[in-house]
Amino acid sequence: MEQELLKIFDERHQQIGVCTREEIHRLGLWHETFQCWFIGSHEGKQYVYLQLRSNLKKDYPGLLDITAAGHLLESETVFDGIREVKEELGIDILFEELYSIGVIKYSVTTDDLIDNELAHVFLYDCVLDWEQFTLQVEEVSGVVRVELTQFVSLWQSEIEEIEIIGFEVEEDGTRRPIHQMVDKESFVPHEQSYYEVICEEMISFTSKNQLSS
Repeated sequence: MEQELLKIFDERHQQIGVCTREEIHRLGLWHETFQCWFIGSHEGKQYVYLQLRSNLKKDYPGLLDITAAGHLLESETVFDGIREVKEELGIDILFEELYSIGVIKYSVTTDDLIDNELAHVFLYDCVLDWEQFTLQVEEVSGVVRVELTQFVSLWQSEIEEIEIIGFEVEEDGTRRPIHQMVDKESFVPHEQSYYEVICEEMISFTSKNQLSS
């Protein structure tokens, strides 16, 4: 995976070449990703679905993250990014069903990598049961949901913890229920400004959907 070829870009989103994923994260080169946030209704409330990253992952193992996301390969366009949803979650959806909120540009630096992303971000309105998820356990070990209002309040620093409910797949393939409180440290690090944009767009998206339903 570290030797996968990805397109690299300048800060104006103009392609300037191709590099391996390892080089990109080591040198902090700009590259494209696909991100899809699931938003669904349950018992009259709006929820955000999150994936629990596998403990086998090199980067950010065991942390909560975007519902489905991944890098766009050198041969791919943003339309090909929809494969991430099927691969990671086992959910079949069409690209035309997604709501685009555009490209969000952000940077995260850790001891292990410099992640400069041009993220193509989408929202997906869904009604799903836990049984519909078939996880790619090498990538995703579980799926949970959190009330949208709690999610927004967390990233607006109005509360310090939120309640997540869902499941995790054990090594033997059985599903273990998850019901616990988590804080920001439980999430893959993204810039605060990224979460602020995501929350604003989610609120707008759900408001429009409620008005049109």
